[in-house]
Amino acid sequence: MRILYLDWPCFGKVDVQFTLEQAGHEFVPFFHEGYQERNSSEFDKAFREFVGDTHYDCCFSFNYFHIVSNNCKELGIKYIAALYDSPCVMLYSYSLINPTNYVFMFDKQEYLHLKNGGINTVYYSPLPVNSTIIDFLMEKPFDRDKLSADVSFVGSLYNEDHNFFDRLATANDYTKGYLDAIMEAQLKVQGYNFIEEVLTPDILAELQRVSPYQPTPSGIETPEYIYSNYFIDRKLTSIERQRLLTAVAKYCNLKLFTLNPNAVISNALNMGIVDYYTEMPYVFANSRINLNITLRSIQSGIPLRAMDIMGAGGFLLTNFQADFLDYFIPNEDFVYYESEEDLVDKVNYYLSHEKQRAEIAHNGHEKVKENHSFEKFFAHIFQIVFPS
Repeated sequence: MRILYLDWPCFGKVDVQFTLEQAGHEFVPFFHEGYQERNSSEFDKAFREFVGDTHYDCCFSFNYFHIVSNNCKELGIKYIAALYDSPCVMLYSYSLINPTNYVFMFDKQEYLHLKNGGINTVYYSPLPVNSTIIDFLMEKPFDRDKLSADVSFVGSLYNEDHNFFDRLATANDYTKGYLDAIMEAQLKVQGYNFIEEVLTPDILAELQRVSPYQPTPSGIETPEYIYSNYFIDRKLTSIERQRLLTAVAKYCNLKLFTLNPNAVISNALNMGIVDYYTEMPYVFANSRINLNITLRSIQSGIPLRAMDIMGAGGFLLTNFQADFLDYFIPNEDFVYYESEEDLVDKVNYYLSHEKQRAEIAHNGHEKVKENHSFEKFFAHIFQIVFPS
């Protein structure tokens, strides 16, 4: 097949290209800076001129883009989108029902919300991972001092300046207190996010006053969705990650690999950012414990970070996400914690039980390699998109 690939700056391009070309497909990258726009005549013109008279069996992108979907519909090209971000506001567009769409979602709960609402262009699939790359990488020299750890956390603390939540600073005292209260309540609950449900009309009115939001003409996202997922859940994740990492760092050597070089967690060592392909797998493979603290807007899905950890042969200690139970066995393939105290206890336990920790890491890696490779991912989606 000839496959048009939207070449935006995302994770996974190398793996997609290698997988498709190894399978005998033609991989054709295309990029135009207007790919995130809702409407752009410049993008439309560039996309259609690039396609021209050439036949493409499908167009593939990580994440979903409204303008790509509409162009594929007009040209009769099947559009395959595989989401790895959540939230993904572009998903809530009228274009989602375009008959040429095949949108694969890694969060089962969000998938079911759309599917049960009558959207027939969405499908559920956990994310793929290249679990064989670590064998190749480990034969090469690497900075062992930098990329090894007793306990590591790779990810954002969502405490950068000018985050969305800061825009609510001028809300009235009642609203501020209400938001603080629901966030503290949500922090005590794993596996279910209720923030959107408890944004009352009065609270929404005040949020609209201090930071107005209106859906675009092509969008169907609600203000509740935007405020909960982009404003509150990110702040909630920031609070949670800082509290949990601070608690862990009291008892062990913790390395933090994060975008913000100025981020401070007491007793932890901030190593700065690591490259996704050339450094991150080494961190996962050479950390005795890898922590995953899922972004709160991911409802039940297995985040890409967790798959990457297991794919690199790392020991995964994560918060509970229901979709793990569809594919992995707790305490055999990975370990989850249920509270701050439980997290600290399990960190200390697995640091002192090396054989058990190594067996779990091995099991998780083998299961990912067997069931969640890019090869099997594309075989699965092509079976749906191109049924025989």
